[in-house]
Amino acid sequence: MSELPEIAAASVDDAALDQLADALGPGGALAPERDREAYRRRMARRREVQQQRVGERNREKGLVLVFTGDGKGKTTAALGLVLRTLGHGESVAVVQFIKGGWQPGEAKALELFGESLAWHALGEGFTWETQDRERDRQLVQQAWERSCSYLADASRKLVVLDEVNVALKLGYLAVEQVLEGLALRPELTHVALTGRGAPAALLERADLVTEMKLLRHPFREQGVRAQAGIEF
Repeated sequence: MSELPEIAAASVDDAALDQLADALGPGGALAPERDREAYRRRMARRREVQQQRVGERNREKGLVLVFTGDGKGKTTAALGLVLRTLGHGESVAVVQFIKGGWQPGEAKALELFGESLAWHALGEGFTWETQDRERDRQLVQQAWERSCSYLADASRKLVVLDEVNVALKLGYLAVEQVLEGLALRPELTHVALTGRGAPAALLERADLVTEMKLLRHPFREQGVRAQAGIEF
């Protein structure tokens, strides 16, 4: 019979609790026990550790969440937060940088939430479509001014700055501007920033960073065009 890790006293620190949780594992076929009662004991121990972890981590704060990387799904992840927040009866603002040459399906669908959602697509498309660097820069700065008004608005529980990382990467916006804007937020306002190439200073400031990794893409490998419901 496998030896279960011991749970330390109530004064155990968070790191030790995390180690215990990892040692006990998620269960299922990954657990070493093969008889029912031994497995039940492991999972009961795991539940005890988890309850202690949750009980000791009860802070609330507005989070900075960054979705970056070369893989697909960055905006999709942020919009999942939008839908979740709206579902709790809170107000949300979405400001899209660069994008704006088309109306995505999610913008149409989320119109159902009325004034609870402010949606602004303030770009004119990809750089190879606009072909006007100074015009692009002006639009990004206008989008940033609009973003700051929402970041300072306590009535907005979540602000999404979609493709702002791309605006930073292209040099149309300074990371110092973004960091100053994040400091405008009320204590419990969350902000999600999406796009490839998030700069190191923003990653350092973030509470959560998810990097989408590209393993396979139908456009590159199969010549499949962008399709409604998948890309837009």
